[in-house]
Amino acid sequence: VGEGNSKISSVYINNTHGVDDDDFYDRNLALFEEEMDTRPKVSSLLNRLANYTNLTQGAKEHEEAEIPPRPVLSSPQMGTFMGVYLPCLQNIFGVILFLRLTWVVGSAGVLQGLCIVFICCCCTMLTAISMSAIATNGVVPAGGSYFMISRSLGPEFGGAVGLCFYLGTTFAGAMYILGAVEILLMYIAPEAAIFSSKGPDGEGAAMLNNMRVYGSICLLLMSLLVFVGVKYVNKLASIFLACVIISILSIYIGALVSAFKPPHFTVCMLGNRSINGHDFPDDQCAKTILHVPASVEKTTDLWRQFCQGTDLNASCDDYFLHNNFTKIDGIPGLASGILSENLWSSYLSKGDVIEKGSLNSSNVAHSPSIDQPYVFADITTSFTLLVGIFFPSVTGIMAGSNRSGDLKDAQRSIPIGTILAILTTSIVYLSSVVLFGACIDGVVLRDKFGDSVKGNLVVGTLAWPTPWVIVIGSFFSTCGAGLQSLTGAPRLLQAIAKDNIIPFLRVFGHGKANGEPTWALLLTALIAELGILIASLDLVAPILTMFFLMCYLFVNLACALQTLLRTPNWRPRFSYYHWTLSVLGMTICLVLMFISSWYYAFVAMVIAGMIYKYIEYHGAEKEWGDGIRGLSLSAARYALLRLEEGPPHTKNWRPQLLVLLKLDEDAHVKSPRLLTFASQLKAGKGLTIVGTVVSGNFLQSYGEALAAEQTLKHLMDKERVKGFCQCIVAQKPRDGISHMIQSSGLGGMKPNTVVMGWPHAWRQSEDPQAWKTFINTVRVTTAAHLALLVPKNISLFPSNSEPCAEGYIDVWWIVHDGGMLMLLPFLLRQHKVWRKCGMRIFTVAQMEDNSIQMKKDLATFLYHLRIVAEVEVVEMHDSDISAYTYERTLMMEQRSQMLRQMRLSKSDREREAQLVKDRNSITEHHRRVQMTWTKEKTSQYRATHSGCSTPEGFRDMLSIRPDHSNVRRMHTAVKLNEVIVNKSHDARLVLLNMPGPPRNPDGDENYMEFLEVLTEGLERVLLVRGGGSEVITIYS
Repeated sequence: VGEGNSKISSVYINNTHGVDDDDFYDRNLALFEEEMDTRPKVSSLLNRLANYTNLTQGAKEHEEAEIPPRPVLSSPQMGTFMGVYLPCLQNIFGVILFLRLTWVVGSAGVLQGLCIVFICCCCTMLTAISMSAIATNGVVPAGGSYFMISRSLGPEFGGAVGLCFYLGTTFAGAMYILGAVEILLMYIAPEAAIFSSKGPDGEGAAMLNNMRVYGSICLLLMSLLVFVGVKYVNKLASIFLACVIISILSIYIGALVSAFKPPHFTVCMLGNRSINGHDFPDDQCAKTILHVPASVEKTTDLWRQFCQGTDLNASCDDYFLHNNFTKIDGIPGLASGILSENLWSSYLSKGDVIEKGSLNSSNVAHSPSIDQPYVFADITTSFTLLVGIFFPSVTGIMAGSNRSGDLKDAQRSIPIGTILAILTTSIVYLSSVVLFGACIDGVVLRDKFGDSVKGNLVVGTLAWPTPWVIVIGSFFSTCGAGLQSLTGAPRLLQAIAKDNIIPFLRVFGHGKANGEPTWALLLTALIAELGILIASLDLVAPILTMFFLMCYLFVNLACALQTLLRTPNWRPRFSYYHWTLSVLGMTICLVLMFISSWYYAFVAMVIAGMIYKYIEYHGAEKEWGDGIRGLSLSAARYALLRLEEGPPHTKNWRPQLLVLLKLDEDAHVKSPRLLTFASQLKAGKGLTIVGTVVSGNFLQSYGEALAAEQTLKHLMDKERVKGFCQCIVAQKPRDGISHMIQSSGLGGMKPNTVVMGWPHAWRQSEDPQAWKTFINTVRVTTAAHLALLVPKNISLFPSNSEPCAEGYIDVWWIVHDGGMLMLLPFLLRQHKVWRKCGMRIFTVAQMEDNSIQMKKDLATFLYHLRIVAEVEVVEMHDSDISAYTYERTLMMEQRSQMLRQMRLSKSDREREAQLVKDRNSITEHHRRVQMTWTKEKTSQYRATHSGCSTPEGFRDMLSIRPDHSNVRRMHTAVKLNEVIVNKSHDARLVLLNMPGPPRNPDGDENYMEFLEVLTEGLERVLLVRGGGSEVITIYS
């Protein structure tokens, strides 16, 4: 029947293409026939399901990097010795050397003590080398380490490390004040204590309370001094430095003198246990003494401490009864050979008695009571704890770089001064460890507060000529170091605040009229007060160890990063550095952090991490040409080169979008919903490039192009689309779009999918360029093997803020072109707007297809794809070509004929106007000559060249017979549209294959008409063309 009808109807069909009626292609799929070899029918694909292959395509994330800082000039004054060397010495030598180094040597032994000192000094030396490289790479203004790190690693790291360094310096101030108060209350004026305890149990607590009160008073006085004027602090600095140097010299002289004439400090021992020198006022280190005149044996003060009474027959402690008192020299001297005894470690737990291993004692099972007059360990010691307590004594290496603004030649002075200062202090520390071990008895070394030598400062016992040199010297030096910290910390905070990278710190950037940081000083005093309330030097030291180690770690990281990235701006004058040294320094810092206190290390890292994230989210945008940006660039380059190695696997394929937007005359985006749709499809993943074409000449329209780019960026921010803008200036939009499709992206980060809008009201438009550009873009994307998405009625698509409505996303799978139709609904449903939508897949079966088997195969295919969807196979019978189809085709052809005629006459009119213009431009003489184009000639020309302006021309149009292939294509469009509207009229979105444009450009209007007919009556349509490669796979 069908054949007969088609023969009858052939009378009305202009079969110029010579295609037989019983041709290879199905009537229902005539729209897609030209591409059947590359885009097979769904039925053919499902038949070959077993041989399903996956070709590959994809891309990766993108990073950016930007450019260098501006140099700041300084006024030069000081040289290396005064400006760097001495300030570094003053900051490095401090409270720990005088109060804790002897105890560190006693507990760890000389060998482990040397190891502790060596590790800490290595850490600072390697950091100083890295710091010297950074400091000599351009001018470093005031702000020292903070400035160096922030300009090398960026504002996030700079802010985080700057605040860590600030907290470290502030806690250092608290530690120095606590050290000064300890010297005052323990060694200078013990009677000044406000709190005292009746029994030995409360002694520690009373001491801590005294420290808190005196520490707070001391902090208040120092803060007032700093507030009144820094010039006084600077004047006092040289006095304090002199105190430090005199104190250290007195230790060396004392050690040398002890070789010939050891100082007389005896230690009373019971068996091998040391006795507290405060607990026997009669100074008798014995159980009984013989009174000479009466020859009467009397008990001593020590007897009363161990026995129930003063009588000789009173019941006494077992250990007391079995052992005798002896006196030993606390300072045997350099020539005594005590070094061999002090070589090895002797770690104690809290509450242990300090003992001398080489003395004999009869051990009694029960442990000593805290009421007995022994010297007890007040803290459990270990190698790791001692590292944390000693490390602050090697900090202070930044003092020179902090003064970089005052130096005559900072790039020469900072490396030389800092490294010499570290060498000097390292030699002093290492030699001190050996000297202490060689001169002082282990019992006295382990006695932190010098209780066994009558409460003398242990270092003081070795000093020459008197212990008071050290006591007074160390007191002033710790006060001086505390003042330096309270002066430096507020300035550092002010520098961070003025950089405006941490919004809530802005207030601390302000100060007095002369620039003194008043508010920053107040905050510094409050934080230091927290350290003073902790009250124990041994607990505060590990806190600032963490903050300083964190700072040094990042200085090393900055140097290593800049060296490895080979940044063009990285040209330090200091050439004795290497990235391996920086990495080693970084490793030592990290190891020391976790060795000394893993929980403090964790807290310090969390604080730094929180500050980093805060600056990243809320901080001001800064461009300092830092290394992290360089690292991002290197990482991006590395990733792009990796992507180039081969096309990504089908599993990694996701749409990398190039969204083509059109701007109106006022530079507003015509269809902003296209970007909304793109954001819903991407959900923040992968690459999005938003492009537009500005008509004109690039030389004249550059400003316009920049304005267009800003418009696109603003819209992208509004729609929360992460991606890039591209604006191309071209004489013709179609050329601009072609260039953009060819050149967008970089390496493996090229777009694989183009999104563009449907040309609105193309039928009514006088200018055919809009839809011609559209068809040209379809051709270009096909040639470039890119996928194409065309949302029709984009204004009806939901915005990101619209509530989620239930419904269906319908997929009409007519030909297979890589599985895009399956993947897109899955990606859309990841977004909240489409999340509640179900998915239905329709496919078309022809007469010869087994629709039941197709449905089963399709369900299996979707099961393997792990996609949940309802499946329906729509049967399309070979029906007659209806009169409606003829009518639509005829109307279409007549319309295109008419448009062609109109365009022809329009071009004639333009040509005529141009000729007139040319004539007018000729001189007066030529103008008098009669024109060649008379009115008669013009009307005659129009009559012959215009087909529809005469009755004959109109009659020609009426006698048009529709082209055979056009009728067949229109038949497909009408039939498919009927089926789609019938099944999907209520769907929230319809996705269907977009047929390709005709190979012959003459039929372009007809192609637009076919697409219009195909999508008639549907609210939201997404026309999809695959890029010719598989984008979805059933394999894992």
